[in-house]
Amino acid sequence: MKRLVPLSLLLVMLASALVVTSPNVTKAQSAGLVSSVLNRMEGNRRSLKSLKASLSMEKYNAQLRDADKYQGVILYMPASGRDASIRIDWQSPQKETLAVANGKYTLLKPRLNVAYTGSSKSSKVKSSTGGMMDYLYLSRQQLEAKFQPVQDVREETLWGGVSTIHLTLVPKGGASFKYAEIWVDSAGMPVQTKVVEKNGDATTMRLSRVERNARMSSDEFNIKLDSNVKIIKG
Repeated sequence: MKRLVPLSLLLVMLASALVVTSPNVTKAQSAGLVSSVLNRMEGNRRSLKSLKASLSMEKYNAQLRDADKYQGVILYMPASGRDASIRIDWQSPQKETLAVANGKYTLLKPRLNVAYTGSSKSSKVKSSTGGMMDYLYLSRQQLEAKFQPVQDVREETLWGGVSTIHLTLVPKGGASFKYAEIWVDSAGMPVQTKVVEKNGDATTMRLSRVERNARMSSDEFNIKLDSNVKIIKG
C-alpha cells in the first residue's frame, strides 16, 4: 500500500525549493537577457545607415497632470560621435520642422513665420527629440558607463503587436533626468523611449512603420527658408 504524503508537507517542500532556487535562476536569466538585448542594440547601431519612421511623442506635465501629444515623421542618418543628421516634420498639433546637421539646427515654425537656428547642443533640439536619438548612437560600452547595471528587464508587447524587451536605465550620476525606459525590438532597435525628469515630468517617444537603411541624401536635412522668414539665432 502506497504511503500518501500530506498536502501540507508537499506545499512546504515546494515553497522551500522555490526559495532556494528562484533568486539565482531569475538573476541569471535576467543577466543573460540584458546581455542579449545590449548585444542586439550594438548590432543595430553598427549596421544602421539610415532610418525613416513615423514618430509620436507625449510630453507629460506632472504638476498639471496633463499631457501634450505630437505626431510626425522622422529621418535619421548616423555620423561619428553625436553629429548625426536628424529631421523631424511634425504634423500635429501644428506643423513644425526640426533639422539637425553638421553640428547646427534649424527649427522652422511656419505658423509664426519664424526659424530658430543654433548649435545642435541647444535645449530646443533635446526638447524636440526627447533624448530618443541617444539610444541609437550610444555604444554598449557607453551605455554601461553611463547607467547603473540594469535591474528591471522584462518582455512587453507594445500597441500594434510589437514584441519588445523593456529595460529601465538609471544614470550613475550628474544626469539631468531621474531614469529612462527603453523598449527594444527583436532587431535591436529602440522603438520606444520614456525619459522621466527629476520633477516627475516625462517624455515618451514611439517609432512605428520603421524603415531601416532607407535611401536618403544629406540634402533632406537642410531646410530651405523663404526670404520673408524671420531668423532668430540662439
